[in-house]
Amino acid sequence: MTDPQSLYTTVRTEAATVLVGNEQVLEELTVSLLTGGHILLEGVPGVAKTTIADVFANTLGLDFQRIQMTPDLMPVDITGTKIYRETTGEFETKRGPVFANLVLVDEINRATPKTQSALLEAMQEEQVTIEGETYPLPDPFMVVATMNPIDMEGTFALPEAQRDRFQLKLTVDLPERDLEETLLERFDETPGLRPDQVQQAVSLDDIAEARTVVENVYVDESIRNYILDIVQATRDSADTAHGASPRASIHLLFASKARAAIKGREYVIPDDPKALAESVLAHRLVLSTDAELGSVDPESVVEGAVRAVTPPTYDTVRSSATVSDGGELSNDADDVERTDE
Repeated sequence: MTDPQSLYTTVRTEAATVLVGNEQVLEELTVSLLTGGHILLEGVPGVAKTTIADVFANTLGLDFQRIQMTPDLMPVDITGTKIYRETTGEFETKRGPVFANLVLVDEINRATPKTQSALLEAMQEEQVTIEGETYPLPDPFMVVATMNPIDMEGTFALPEAQRDRFQLKLTVDLPERDLEETLLERFDETPGLRPDQVQQAVSLDDIAEARTVVENVYVDESIRNYILDIVQATRDSADTAHGASPRASIHLLFASKARAAIKGREYVIPDDPKALAESVLAHRLVLSTDAELGSVDPESVVEGAVRAVTPPTYDTVRSSATVSDGGELSNDADDVERTDE
């Protein structure tokens, strides 16, 4: 059976033939893939948001479709419609680009709220209804949407219900100078380097097997309570009008299990939800008026919530876990030391 750690290592190695850096983004994309989640990618133009999604799909052998969102785009342009064929006298279903394994929704906030809402059923139910008929989407199915944080003219804010459908929000930052130097060298040597030159390194069966491994990762009751305490802290914060939802709690639980599996563990430790809390929770928060006027950002609210909650000790988690090979640590020894400090 394919284990998540091997799958991620394979994806990262193959993606590195085109991408420079972005390991953290690739890791959390893998976390979301293995838990049936969706990703919101934010970054300024030119930091390879679209390329990351395309490369990720190619390394996994996934059917990839890109939807460029614009204000005049209609819901049927995404989901599909029925077309009358005079030659047969019947209506034929024309499926939209949402019928793919990985759908890149480029600049999602440039579409109207009505068009954005066309993705809600697909993201939640993994199905699409076209004129009263329901069609299942491919398995796996994943939406990766991009946003530009600096160009707000002609955009529409994502409604809370839409933001809540995204398991993780990731930020693609400008690269450090040494990484950008490596990038220049690579494109100087291979000017025509493109995402489609990445080879498929993982099969759909590998993904299904890795998902099964993630589902079986052990979560101690103390970890579940730790997740609930962090989420509750976002609700109790004076800086939020609305904190994270129960769906956020579930997404943080699933993502923590996937991170543990990618790190080579069969059980979750406190640093798993701690490391993912900002990515899972920040984009779901609705700040209070005073917080917005005071330039408070959601990330600082989540950071404060994590600091306010005391995590369970590693010994507590380990003593309760039923883990093969005695539950010995391998890759996350540093995480455990930080947790117990």
